[in-house]
Amino acid sequence: MSSIYIRRAQVPDLNEIMNIIGQAQAMLKADGSPQWQSGYPDKATLKNDIMAQQCWVLMVDGKVAGTATLIVADDPNYREITEGQWENNTDPYATIHRIAINPDYAGQHLGKIFVSNLISQSFQNGIHNFRIDTHKLNKRMQHLATNSGYVHRGKIYVDEPAANHEDNARLAFELNL
Repeated sequence: MSSIYIRRAQVPDLNEIMNIIGQAQAMLKADGSPQWQSGYPDKATLKNDIMAQQCWVLMVDGKVAGTATLIVADDPNYREITEGQWENNTDPYATIHRIAINPDYAGQHLGKIFVSNLISQSFQNGIHNFRIDTHKLNKRMQHLATNSGYVHRGKIYVDEPAANHEDNARLAFELNL
């Protein structure tokens, strides 16, 4: 059995984080998704996440196997939701963004372990409402969200570089504990 845990990312982790993000971008491209194909997320974004202590890494046997950003704050992209509604629009929520697992660890269900650990981290700090979003063509992330207990709530639009407006459309998911 592997030693698996999460910890806050540190600046020395940045190159490995960017390597994982680059692999995820290539995977999304191969899947036909425009998500993350316009230079986002970039090194500056991830470094800002680290400096704000919002970036986490999944450690497997002492190696960085995944990365995610966990933000406990109102996300302006989530204020307007179409084709549905949030179940809980009053309590604070945590959002998981920029999650990626190194493909060398494929098939080990590490994405679900990572999400579970991020939820536990927030729950211990009094957060019981969780949100996540992904592009309609990112079937891997949709699968991870629903297998982690999230429920599809509607569509939101993100403020990221994109070729067109519909490329910024995201399926919005919510989990309430």
